[in-house]
Amino acid sequence: MNKIQRNQILDYQSYDDKRSEIQKSIFEIKGPRRIHVGSYLTFLFENVDTLSYQVQEMMRVEKLVKEKDIQHEIDTYNELLGGPGSLSATLLIEIDDVEQRKELLTEWIDLPHKIYILCSDQSKVYAKFDHRQIGDSRLSSVQYLMFELEDKAPIAIGSDHPDVTVESHFTDEQLKALTQDLEASKSL
Repeated sequence: MNKIQRNQILDYQSYDDKRSEIQKSIFEIKGPRRIHVGSYLTFLFENVDTLSYQVQEMMRVEKLVKEKDIQHEIDTYNELLGGPGSLSATLLIEIDDVEQRKELLTEWIDLPHKIYILCSDQSKVYAKFDHRQIGDSRLSSVQYLMFELEDKAPIAIGSDHPDVTVESHFTDEQLKALTQDLEASKSL
C-alpha cells in the first residue's frame, strides 16, 4: 500500500463527473472493512483507496483547487495510513438520541484507550489515537485509530471499557480484506 499520491487525485470537476462510478467501487471496498461491534461502535478499516476517496470528497465539497490545499488534504489522510504492519480504522460511535449521545460521550471519554484488536496468539493490540479528538470533558463521536500489529494476525476487534465491553470476531471476508491491507502496508 503506497501513500496517496497527488497524481491519483482528480480535480473536483472531473471527480464529480465520475463520482457515482467511483462511489460504487469504493462502497464495494468498504463493505468487508465495515465492522459493527455491539450497539454503538462501527469500525471502518481504511486503506489507500478509501482515504483517496475521502480526499476527493473533501475537494468536491470544499471546491479545492489550490495545490497547497489539495496537498494538505492528501498529507492529512496519509497520516491515517500508518506504517508497515499497521491497520488504521475510523471508529464511529453511533448514538441516535442527542441527549444520550452527550451523556455517553462524556462518560466514555477514555474509550479510545480501551479499543483493541485480538490477535491469533490471544494478545491484544490496543489502538493508538489522536489525542486532539478528545476534549477536556467529552469524546468526539468519530475517532481515527491505528493498530500496530507488526506480524500478528488479527482475529477480532473489541473494547474492554467497563461500560462498553464488546468483541466481534472477523468473518472470513473481513479477514481477507484486512490481511490484504496488512500485506500492502509492508510497502509503506
